[in-house]
Amino acid sequence: MTSFLEVDDLRVSFSTEDGVVRAVDGSSFSVSQGETLAIVGESGSGKSVTAQAIMGLLSRRSADISGRVVLEGSDLLALDDDEMRRLRGDRMAMIFQDPLSSLHPFYRIGDQLVEAVRAHRKVSSKEARERAIEGLHRVGIPAAQQRVDDYPHQLSGGMRQRVMIAMALINEPQLLIADEPTTALDVTVQAQITELMVDLQKQTGTTLIIITHDLGVVADMADHVCVMYGGRVVEYGTIDDIYYRPAMPYTQGLLASVPRLDSDRHERLDPIPGNPPSLINLPSGCVFHPRCGQRSEVRGDLCATVEPELLEIAPGHLARCHLTAQAHAEEVFGAR
Repeated sequence: MTSFLEVDDLRVSFSTEDGVVRAVDGSSFSVSQGETLAIVGESGSGKSVTAQAIMGLLSRRSADISGRVVLEGSDLLALDDDEMRRLRGDRMAMIFQDPLSSLHPFYRIGDQLVEAVRAHRKVSSKEARERAIEGLHRVGIPAAQQRVDDYPHQLSGGMRQRVMIAMALINEPQLLIADEPTTALDVTVQAQITELMVDLQKQTGTTLIIITHDLGVVADMADHVCVMYGGRVVEYGTIDDIYYRPAMPYTQGLLASVPRLDSDRHERLDPIPGNPPSLINLPSGCVFHPRCGQRSEVRGDLCATVEPELLEIAPGHLARCHLTAQAHAEEVFGAR
């Protein structure tokens, strides 16, 4: 299956008084038409900056951006600001994690939806308002005919997030990026929003990228998972690869940190020790080695001195780990 979106060696850095922040350091992945890709990792791993780079939301005056972001054969990083503005909200759209700060507090939600339509479609105000009401109805907002005239503060957090989804989908984009769309919501509303996004994607055939720190959120959503750490992709594979055959110790640590219904309720979770690295002063070698409990199993001092490559360890399953590369090499050459 050909890639609908392909990110190749994406690098994003910011110059600060304290040094250069390497927010994204050579990330590569691809998504096919109609698929769902989950990008997961702790705060500061480069997930949101990757999304902002794809959407063209980073200023070239403050960010140094290189690599390629190819959407249906067109390199988005090569487009100028006007061309990107024409794409955003039309062929590609984004749902942000805080709907209260994303919606303008002084304007009715209907007016904001109408503006989103008329920015990309030559339609009358009346037709745009009808589309706005239809969009609210589609995302499950009751009495959409009346709620279209509400202000954002009159809606609950879950309802505001539904409005943001309606706004993102109102022009039927081919690519939708959802950046931590359920972070500020309680677990019941999280489940409702997640189910809503899955249902809408099935109806529209939109390609979806969901960004989250919670592997539990994407279990029933994603086709593929991209795990990021320290600005780098450290593992990529199908949902089964990541959940049942995790190869990178960081991925294993994320999974061990998620509560399970089938585990002993007296059993303690096994969190990853330490804290994520500073993107200004990344560790040498493998960026995860200061927190990795398996580094002693790698021969020599490779973990602290040599950055591992992102290698294919099985068809479509890639991992960045010396231990995995060592085991794979032994398996390949041992078979010979």
